[in-house]
Amino acid sequence: MLPPGTLLGPGDDAAVLAAADARVVVTTDVLVEGVHFRLDWSTPYQVGRKAMAANLADVAAMGAVPTALVVGLAVPGRTPVSTVDALASGMWEETGRVGAGIIGGDVVSSAEIVISVTALGDLRGRAPVTRGGARAGDVLAVCGRLGWSAAGLAMLRQGLRSPPAVVGAHQVPQPPYAAGPQAAAAGATAMIDISDGLLADAGHLAEASGVAIDIDSAAVPVAAELVEVATALGVDARRWVLTGGEDHGLLACFPAATALPAGWTQLGLVCEGRGVTVDGRPYRGRAGWAHFGSRGDR
Repeated sequence: MLPPGTLLGPGDDAAVLAAADARVVVTTDVLVEGVHFRLDWSTPYQVGRKAMAANLADVAAMGAVPTALVVGLAVPGRTPVSTVDALASGMWEETGRVGAGIIGGDVVSSAEIVISVTALGDLRGRAPVTRGGARAGDVLAVCGRLGWSAAGLAMLRQGLRSPPAVVGAHQVPQPPYAAGPQAAAAGATAMIDISDGLLADAGHLAEASGVAIDIDSAAVPVAAELVEVATALGVDARRWVLTGGEDHGLLACFPAATALPAGWTQLGLVCEGRGVTVDGRPYRGRAGWAHFGSRGDR
């Protein structure tokens, strides 16, 4: 089923989509087999959902409502049709969660599976919420999970598949899509999708806005499930929460006098200066995912 506003769907050289706002939010992500996903860790259906989620969360982080997506899929010639069908099923399942749909794309042959997704969104008459609007005196808040995907990845690297809820968080993220437009309507001054990690993406906000951000570690939620897994693995769950990416929650700044929308939790403050600190001190260790500094599934 095509999303509302589709004037011409698949089957021609290009699709045609109505843009009632006269502006269109556009974002693109590319997922490469062996780098962003592994089919011995995730089913094709799960990979399809994850590919959509990464893009839909970016649209939400601009304060927009996702409307439609275009998918480029490259697969080896030996790929079973069932694998492609399962990828497509996962993609449609995730887009259906936001009332969007896939309006076109392309399929080609390659040495490995590569998924390129372009998502479009509607601002509904509001200004976009960028990374660069935070001001000293704002509060920093989060909506969505923190550290779950990183914990699930740690389990998979150990050859473990339990607890399923934690492992599943890495296989299929659960972004709070509706929270983006809600934050925009509430007056958010800056916002970002947490794909690289809480500290890393707070750093992106701070850099773009020319401010400093201080995170209160006591305010950062650490789920009991993550503590249980971390204890079993002999690691600190708080590191996953502070630096783990791919949960695709939303991080935003709000004026101090603004009542946070339901589901948002205050984590810290925006201050004069530069960079990100935790409890007033620089964080020791890697702040999150480095796109050109790591190899293998993240």
